[in-house]
Amino acid sequence: MNETAKPLVGGCACGRVRYAISQPPITVRVCWCRECQYLATGNGSVNVRVPRAALTLDGELTGWESVADSGNTVRRSFCARCGTPVLSESSGWPDLVTLRAGTLDDPDAVTPQWNIWTDSAPSWACIDETLPSTPRQPG
Repeated sequence: MNETAKPLVGGCACGRVRYAISQPPITVRVCWCRECQYLATGNGSVNVRVPRAALTLDGELTGWESVADSGNTVRRSFCARCGTPVLSESSGWPDLVTLRAGTLDDPDAVTPQWNIWTDSAPSWACIDETLPSTPRQPG
């Protein structure tokens, strides 16, 4: 992460949802699970995991819940107006929030550190071979 960009700020495409992150991300991962492929229109989703306490959020989100392969309930939230995917929350990690890197005002402020769920990636996926990868969910 670019240490000069504190706090990290971002929001949805229409501007009705805005957020700030007051601490550096815990990790930035490219996820290739099928759910993230839906969110990223076929590609892997670049996800920024932050402590819930570090996130300030303004604006209305709507979303839906599903059960992940882990058995955890995951809520994926979107701007209620423009539909931009903004964040996810997992019952297995109640103290963390996962933000979509594409919603950052400065996407260069973070750099992916890891590829996950690579076994689910399509055959044409461009996976950064210089990053550590795991075929499924990391332990």
